[in-house]
Amino acid sequence: MAHSSEPLFPTSRRGLLRAAVAGTAVGASAWALDIPSAAASPSVAAGVAEPRPTTPQAALRRLDAGNRRWRTFRERHPHETRAVRRELVSGQHPFAVILGCIDSRVPPELVFDQGLGDLMTVRSAGEVLDEAVLGSVAYGVLELDIPLVMVLGHQSCGAVAAAVHAEETGEELPAHIQYLADQIKPAIDHSVEGPARVDATVSAQVRLVRSRLAAESDLAAKVEAGRLAIVGARYELTSQLVHRVA
Repeated sequence: MAHSSEPLFPTSRRGLLRAAVAGTAVGASAWALDIPSAAASPSVAAGVAEPRPTTPQAALRRLDAGNRRWRTFRERHPHETRAVRRELVSGQHPFAVILGCIDSRVPPELVFDQGLGDLMTVRSAGEVLDEAVLGSVAYGVLELDIPLVMVLGHQSCGAVAAAVHAEETGEELPAHIQYLADQIKPAIDHSVEGPARVDATVSAQVRLVRSRLAAESDLAAKVEAGRLAIVGARYELTSQLVHRVA
């Protein structure tokens, strides 16, 4: 993986959560859950509702196809019509929970080219998992029978950069931002230094949060039964590619 030599975080506190530089370049190779590349989402006209994916594999295919449209500027902006809006008044049937960062550059509905009623999105800085976030994810899985949970980190995450900087310098971050840094701290990768440490910690934080979700007994039972997959992924700002984090 190629890394930028430009620092991922400035020295000022305000700048810590605004870090935005070029980072990891990632190939567009296999990203799905052992899904053959030929198994693509069917082509549909914009605004026409597709059947809701009911398995983890189908949900991943739908997200993969949507991200492919996004990064090739072929978005459909599905499920925004008057008819769809009326239909959703009576209920919702999203097919994936996306636990992502609050970063304004990574809105899940856009990077996966999905529409109203498709995704249940839960967002916290650095994908920090607290009781409210965990309860929100569990609601989607246990109450709405959603078959896929994706923990979505992203390149040049300011919250991760702030956590790394705070640990390295001992600097106390303002108020509640310190809480975020403390939650991310266990994921900090000390095997590398500089910008590479921040980039590696982005992936490590995804893996940590994914493993914590997978350890929840109610969710684990659904995974064991084949009715749920909990996966980790990253969004690369430079290429707009979403790829799996092992």
